[in-house]
Amino acid sequence: MMDLRRVQVLRVLADRGTVTAAAEALYVTPSAVSQQLRALADELGVELLVRDGRRVRLTAAAHALLEHADALQEHWERARADLGGSRRTLRFCGVSSAIAALLSPAAAAMQAREPRRRIELVEEESEECFRLLLAEQADLAVVLPTPASPPVDDPRFEQRILHEDPQDLLVPAGHPLAGRRAVTLADAAAERWIVKPRENDTYDLLLSACAAAGFTPAVAHQVKEWFAISRLVADGHGICLLPRIVPVPAEHAVTRVPLTGNPRPVRKLIACLRRGSAGQPDLAEALAVLAGLVI
Repeated sequence: MMDLRRVQVLRVLADRGTVTAAAEALYVTPSAVSQQLRALADELGVELLVRDGRRVRLTAAAHALLEHADALQEHWERARADLGGSRRTLRFCGVSSAIAALLSPAAAAMQAREPRRRIELVEEESEECFRLLLAEQADLAVVLPTPASPPVDDPRFEQRILHEDPQDLLVPAGHPLAGRRAVTLADAAAERWIVKPRENDTYDLLLSACAAAGFTPAVAHQVKEWFAISRLVADGHGICLLPRIVPVPAEHAVTRVPLTGNPRPVRKLIACLRRGSAGQPDLAEALAVLAGLVI
């Protein structure tokens, strides 16, 4: 009988692109990945990989197997749901604002119901969260859809919208826009902008929103943490878009101004799981708790 764990190694390799990256995702050595894939090829009597310079390339047989592998994984997840068992450890991952506003309070509520339950939280960007789910290093993720995200009909994942998070304009307390009840994005077209780095999920949101408003933002600074961004705004280095669920530090002299008009940038926070796993008792409970949170 074919070993499904070896099929999972092939799925991760297809996603990560190299044996080394697949090994890192699975927390094993590259030689262990290669050994598992050779054993799988021997089981099936086909070649799954061919050398392509220093890399490997999946054969047509490997791609055909992957189409069946997604269905096999979904059936396995549904079988676990039918059995009704509980996990000893639940692993949640998500972007930083989602951890603070959703995953942390959800984990606290679930642990209050069952104190012996262990829940681990990991902060990652959205793209990496999907990879953690695929590699079975996470059970549930709360992320932001980006141009690089899998489509909603991806056979590997189930995605559910949890919350719509409006974006506000964050300006220094003495800024001309600070006294307005609401502004349009175009009102800030001539400003200097503070953004998160290009690889961050919010970077594309800012660029697309500004493009729809008819301008390209003049990016002055790229900073990772919201606390640091807020301080830069307070010190007059520029303005930024701030998600509604992200609090403003009381010690920073800044003003949060609601955005109005069209476009009005909004982030969608989505819950993601491996397809077929949503009916498993612990994950069904987690989804219910997340859906019931008021933020």
